[in-house]
Amino acid sequence: MDWLKRMNDAMAYIETHLSEVIDYDQVAKIACCSTYHFQRMFPFITNVPLSEYIRRRRLTLAAFELQNSGVKVIDMAIKYGYESPEAFSRAFKKMHGVMPMSARDKGVSLKAYPRLSFHISIRGAVEMNYKIEEKQSFGMFGVSTLINADGDNPYIEIPKFWEKCIADGTVNRIRAAAGLGEDGEIHSVLYNNNGEKLSYMIGYFLSQSGLPQGFEKLQIPPQTYAIFSTGVNPQNDIHDLWRRIWSEWFPTCDYQFANGPEFEMSYDRGGGLYEMEVWIPVVKKTES
Repeated sequence: MDWLKRMNDAMAYIETHLSEVIDYDQVAKIACCSTYHFQRMFPFITNVPLSEYIRRRRLTLAAFELQNSGVKVIDMAIKYGYESPEAFSRAFKKMHGVMPMSARDKGVSLKAYPRLSFHISIRGAVEMNYKIEEKQSFGMFGVSTLINADGDNPYIEIPKFWEKCIADGTVNRIRAAAGLGEDGEIHSVLYNNNGEKLSYMIGYFLSQSGLPQGFEKLQIPPQTYAIFSTGVNPQNDIHDLWRRIWSEWFPTCDYQFANGPEFEMSYDRGGGLYEMEVWIPVVKKTES
């Protein structure tokens, strides 16, 4: 499978450049996708952010070298891109539990993170509910914030933003402005992701009556979306749905990610049951 070869080639590039500044754009180019796409996809497939994987591999190799040679700690710090021996020693101890010089002690316990490789995995026959839809331009209104896009930060900062908006009454104001009941489900949008920061809006569809006072407007351009559903359940694991989209659907489908707003839509289906949808902008893959 071409996807497997591209991902393994990207891992080989990382491995041969661990003692250099790794060019994320080049890694993504080898994998035949955008840098943003690769950095989004990687943690969903591997359960570790790309930057953390690189850090672990560098500290694994540093431990091997310290154990088996007389190399100096300062040389290891420089080789693996740390600003100082102290910064390297802190990172080394955080991962291995001992200072770098102790790596040479007999019987010392160290950690090793092996190089990643990708293989075909046969999974259970669990279906994914999705559809491809063309959406015309539409407007959203709500409140937004900037989120750190790297690693697990969105999964920490986004729930905190929801908690804040619920506590200060913002969610209820959005419901009222949208004409929803007190338990009406509202939506969220992720947009303007530059790999470091992303904008995140909690809101609802903008009606023809215009922008409600005290809210921001977000105009969504025409776009093709792959729309995935969690199904109707008492509780929905939206994170698991995102993981399956990036690790199972994208590697095998005829579409690729298109930079644009992404949506998490929530629906109250009654009787204590809910459904969530993830909307991801896509384009048809072009023949290479």
